[in-house]
Amino acid sequence: MLPGQASPVNRASVPVPSSAATPVPSPSADALDYRAPDPGPGSCPDSGLGPGSCPDSGLGPGSCPDSGLGSGPDSAPGTYPDPALAPFAEAQAVAVENLLRCWVRETGASAPGGGSLRVPLPASGTTLTVPVHYWSPTGCHRFGRPRLADAPASTPPVDAVTLAALLVRESAGEPGPDGADLVARVADSVRRTAVFLRDRRGSRAPDTGSGPGPGPGPDTETGPDLFLAAEQALLLGHPLHPTPKSREGLTEAEARLYSPELRGAFPLHWMAVAPSVLATDSAWTERGRPVTAPRLTARLAGDGALPPDGYAVLPLHPWQFRAVRHRPETAALLDAGLLRDLGVQGGDWHPTSSLRTVHRPGAAAMLKLSLALHITNSRRENLRKELHRGVEVHRLLRKGLSRQWQAAHPEFDIVRDPAWLGVDGPDGGPVRGLDVVIRHNPFRPSDDVSCVAGLVAPRPYGPGEGTDRHTGRVPRSRLAEVVTRIAARAGRPRAAVTVEWFLRYLRHVVRPVLWLDANAGIALEAHQQNTLVLLDSGGWPVGGRYRDNQGYYFRASRRAELDARLPGIGEHSDTFVCDEVTEERFTYYLAVNNVFGLIGALGSQHLADERLLLAAFRCFLRDLASGPDPLRCPLPEQLLDSPVLRCKANLLTRLHGLDELAGPVDTQSVYVTIPNPLRV
Repeated sequence: MLPGQASPVNRASVPVPSSAATPVPSPSADALDYRAPDPGPGSCPDSGLGPGSCPDSGLGPGSCPDSGLGSGPDSAPGTYPDPALAPFAEAQAVAVENLLRCWVRETGASAPGGGSLRVPLPASGTTLTVPVHYWSPTGCHRFGRPRLADAPASTPPVDAVTLAALLVRESAGEPGPDGADLVARVADSVRRTAVFLRDRRGSRAPDTGSGPGPGPGPDTETGPDLFLAAEQALLLGHPLHPTPKSREGLTEAEARLYSPELRGAFPLHWMAVAPSVLATDSAWTERGRPVTAPRLTARLAGDGALPPDGYAVLPLHPWQFRAVRHRPETAALLDAGLLRDLGVQGGDWHPTSSLRTVHRPGAAAMLKLSLALHITNSRRENLRKELHRGVEVHRLLRKGLSRQWQAAHPEFDIVRDPAWLGVDGPDGGPVRGLDVVIRHNPFRPSDDVSCVAGLVAPRPYGPGEGTDRHTGRVPRSRLAEVVTRIAARAGRPRAAVTVEWFLRYLRHVVRPVLWLDANAGIALEAHQQNTLVLLDSGGWPVGGRYRDNQGYYFRASRRAELDARLPGIGEHSDTFVCDEVTEERFTYYLAVNNVFGLIGALGSQHLADERLLLAAFRCFLRDLASGPDPLRCPLPEQLLDSPVLRCKANLLTRLHGLDELAGPVDTQSVYVTIPNPLRV
């Protein structure tokens, strides 16, 4: 059994050794006043760092927060994404690092001494030794290639598939089908990542970072679509997931069409739905007038998909149509003429980072399609309760909550899912796999908006890219390019710019999310892929958006208040969750995944020392908890006071074969207890 392994049903805390992270002195946060107005060029009141200065940050002699590097063996550079490596070798290195990060987090492994991590494998009678290139207080560690201890010098390093198999053997009992499935998905993820890296390097010149946007994207009449280009930037995926790019079931030809990493594009498959089996709802309005979901899909289909009179047109992902057409319920409706196959019609749509949500530049709506592929931890077919949830949240916001929220935070909003279509069977129940969400598209092609995951994702485009003046081999994200460019223009230390960028992000993106929980009892599943940040022409964060009709938690303790805002809320959406589970999930998604993940990315890319960023985050939370305008939200105090936090364990979740869209919300994934980096 993996140390720290927890049953998916038993949510009791798992003890974590107190030495799970090395204690370090924290920089003083007294000078950090994130409430100051946005400073002008050349100054940094938010961070307390003046132009051209590098004051004592608590890091000790011989180091500078601009590099994030101390002295000694742990300051050696990492090995990915190194343009000198062949794409497959690089993909192997990425997957190995992901597995090791998961193992460290989920077992409570201590910070190693001497620059080498030891991974005991008693079930195999051996130990791995792993060079540690960067040890992160927030878990974004950087590792070299693992080797079997005491093996001959000629023994090759352990690759990702071998490492996955070794870790599976350490799981409780005999490795079952889920263990074998995990190993297969690791292999699939490595292979697909290698394809993405090879394609990206061969298809375009490196992005010099000279402009404000995320690099060349699909052209529109007014220029590249910056939102879509950012959605296509996640080449490596979630850095703390064992199989971030696994897509078993897609052929190579299909992957070429349907993958955002390969800049795929494809027309949709359309079906006609008889009114007797059509299920739909819409809160979409134009100039105050309601617009039905069938009207919206008819516009999006254009002149190509012509249904029989009275039938609605339903868009499907082409892969999904082939997956569902022979399912008994779908086949029966086709045979009865209640569903009609209209075929592939219309212009191209582009997959976004989730694969199943598709975007067409200039269109008024995006479409969140059902897709039965197993992506990360779930098969991604829409559930009817999620469709109800999206419309319900839109109606709730329009009942006055949006006006209150915008008055406090005009720079933040939710990307609305105000309409949907699906198909009901003869029994009145939903026919799974045919439901589609119509999502409002609030972005112009020129809007510089990116999900946080895309902003911090390494961009291994070619020789000369991915380098850093301090190490020679450090992953370069778009955010690294942005803060480096700001620092160069203003003549300021890069660490000062990074801290200021981070504090503005907290103010414009994180604080509005906390406001919604405090004032309405709604917690958002605001992980890095669901959180969008809007940048101004200089690269500074000026606003944010949240997307995902799955990720809402209505606090059970606030049911009466929410019902007063929108009578009957939650009846069909199954969105009310007990406060204990709400707080666990809110802590993980907003604090651990989003903010700590951002801090870890900034630290591991040597933009600023993580301890300085953690000090800034503490200052921000302290003001929310007890400042002049405190929020009635438990999360800030919990983050400041609790020595441990609950955290989703993606490796254990995969070992258990859990689907996060199935079953009760409190048993959909495995959670473990980790040290709180704000208290270490």
